[in-house]
Amino acid sequence: MGNKKKAVTIHDLAEELNVSPSTVSRALNDHSSIGKQTKNAVRKLAEARGYRPNAIASSLRTNRSNTFGIMAPWINRPFISSLISGAEEAARESGNRVIISQSYDNRELEKENLQVLYDSRISALIVSLAMETTDYSHFGLFAKNGIPVVFVDRFPARNDIHKVHINNFSAAFEATEHLIGQGCRRIAHIGGGRHQGIYEDRWSGYIAALKKNNLLVDESLILQATSLSAEEGMRLTEQLLDNAHPPDGIFCANDTTGVSAIRCAKSRGIKIPEELAIIGFNDDPICEIIDPPLSSVHHPAIEMGKAAVRQALAILQGNLETESESSVTLDTYVVARASSDRKMDSALTAGIVTLEEENVPDNSSAGKKKK
Repeated sequence: MGNKKKAVTIHDLAEELNVSPSTVSRALNDHSSIGKQTKNAVRKLAEARGYRPNAIASSLRTNRSNTFGIMAPWINRPFISSLISGAEEAARESGNRVIISQSYDNRELEKENLQVLYDSRISALIVSLAMETTDYSHFGLFAKNGIPVVFVDRFPARNDIHKVHINNFSAAFEATEHLIGQGCRRIAHIGGGRHQGIYEDRWSGYIAALKKNNLLVDESLILQATSLSAEEGMRLTEQLLDNAHPPDGIFCANDTTGVSAIRCAKSRGIKIPEELAIIGFNDDPICEIIDPPLSSVHHPAIEMGKAAVRQALAILQGNLETESESSVTLDTYVVARASSDRKMDSALTAGIVTLEEENVPDNSSAGKKKK
């Protein structure tokens, strides 16, 4: 193998142009003290020689890398990948890059990877908490060093944070009322760990809808998952269907478990939605692929990613003037499909029917008005 080609430096360009390295640096950064003719000459030579700026060295000088860190639980889940896509687009449009890391819902791995992001001298951090995380001390490193942290979707139950989220209580209330509206009376709930505020709020919205409609809250129909995986969805649905008094409706805290619930019920010959109506959460693409199509709650993932970056930029620029601006709440709605809508005409079976949002109270842990 041949020798590796030596990277072209600012000093190489300066020597070839017979100017100082500082002149080359200012020309590349479009500094006003450098004339147009010199700037053009420097840029032309830099392109011809394949010069690449040293981002790490630049960040050491300025203490900023123009790079946002993104910490997510699982990047292979559609909601998270869409959220990251929205964040990357907004970052790129603002002249920033992103570094993506994932925690696999493990707090210790989240802590380790956050240290790596910090060591990469990121300008801001956007994070959706690992399912296991209940101690947030590992985020203190960023606050101590003036690096903005914006939580998105999953966030600590604290008031002194910046966050982008939806009203999970209201969304779950509407999802449960949708099932009630289809005639369901024994509605089960497959939820996430309730130590995470978003799953506590979805459980609370589900309970509130049952109580409002004078339906029994049966604890045997309320199951808690640790990761909301497909395997858990199958196992927990089996448990529900083995109940002495099985449910006639299931509200799942994500679409992965909702799809598993459909598969499990169909394997037992249960008619969906006639005998069992099912609704998920997130409105992932798989909702329209599974047969029957899965009803869900629209979760504006791309918009949430963009909003998180805008929030981080506003903090960096000192443009957040009030405490209320620290929390951004985006709208959501029920998307009714054939897995739950017993009244749907056959011509609409493959389509989408949206239900208008009801004016339900905000009893979420966030306790913020919609913006």
